[in-house]
Amino acid sequence: MDSAGDIGVIGLAASLVLVVVAFAISLRLRLRLERELVVSVTRGLVQLLIVGAALAIVIDPDTPLVWSWVWVVGIVVFAAATVKRRAPAVPGLFWIGLLANAVTGVVGFAVAFGLGIFPVQGRTIVPIAGMLIGNSMKSAIVVSERLVEALSEQRAEVEARLALGQPWVGASRPILRSVMRTALSPQIENTKALGIVFLPGAMTGLILAGVDPLDAVLVQLALMYLILGGVATTTAVTALGAVRRLFTSDHRLVALPRSTRHTG
Repeated sequence: MDSAGDIGVIGLAASLVLVVVAFAISLRLRLRLERELVVSVTRGLVQLLIVGAALAIVIDPDTPLVWSWVWVVGIVVFAAATVKRRAPAVPGLFWIGLLANAVTGVVGFAVAFGLGIFPVQGRTIVPIAGMLIGNSMKSAIVVSERLVEALSEQRAEVEARLALGQPWVGASRPILRSVMRTALSPQIENTKALGIVFLPGAMTGLILAGVDPLDAVLVQLALMYLILGGVATTTAVTALGAVRRLFTSDHRLVALPRSTRHTG
């Protein structure tokens, strides 16, 4: 290994040691996660190699920026489709997710590029979009799944409020608050633990690449603040849009499954 950024095949193979340990633990305890481990490692390898090859083209100074923006649109659409797939019980969730991700992207880019925090270049547009939308997507999935599950589990309480004359907004508000807190808490805790427990990837990567630690910290802080705001925005838009679609125009709760959780 010639430098911190030149790992090579041998280094990559060595990094699989702990995966082998996880595989052995799954076998020993009969967790039945061996296949998932192999699939996740293989799929991650193939996907990142493809993305790496594509990024090499996109970040080339001679490549028009329009291709970076096309990639961003693809990220937004794929994220919305993923949210819809994980919580199919919510009518129109794809379009809600698309709107939520688009709002997050516009606001995040307006701050990141409009205020001059990062330069508008291929090497910044796609990675920032990936971090911003990727983290927001996870929260959107959580809030969508939990909203359906909570409304299903507490259906009797919700319908009792509706029967007492409350509109769907008031009847669903306690549940909405609870699921939004659940979806937002992990990102808030990650931000709290920055530098103490959680050493984020962007900062670590920059330091390994030889960038001054203080400069790496400033870049990471800017990204984490953007991500936190993006997660909050996406969660709010998704939750408000989804809960509206789970009630009819005459304030009745639609039929819901007990669980929305899917694997894959």
